[in-house]
Amino acid sequence: MAGNMKKKAQRVEEKREKRPYAVAKYIRVSPYKVRTVLALIRGKSVEEAQAILANHVGAGSEPTLKVLMSAVANAEHNQKMDRGDLFVAECFANGGTSLKRMQPVSKGRGHAILKRTSHITIILDVKAEGEI
Repeated sequence: MAGNMKKKAQRVEEKREKRPYAVAKYIRVSPYKVRTVLALIRGKSVEEAQAILANHVGAGSEPTLKVLMSAVANAEHNQKMDRGDLFVAECFANGGTSLKRMQPVSKGRGHAILKRTSHITIILDVKAEGEI
């Protein structure tokens, strides 16, 4: 029994993400809005992505900037990486739970309103020697 548990723990460790990342869950912005912001920073260096997010007026730019800075801090603190060598390797926004609300309309009826939430994930990686 203990042998199987050790094997399972080893398989889980092998599949675990080795690159630095950060996740923000249940952010009260629609994932559709966040995905447009994430498309702007995908593949960019950390400094360039930070500048883009700081000057962008989209709804998802502020929480995305926080997630980016958290991923950079994770890379520096946990894996001793240099901030200047990092770039945004992957970023995606998945839909979280929706808050259900009702909008009253005529004849005593009500229309459903879904206030959507997002799970934002940013994964960083180190630039290769040949990359700019």
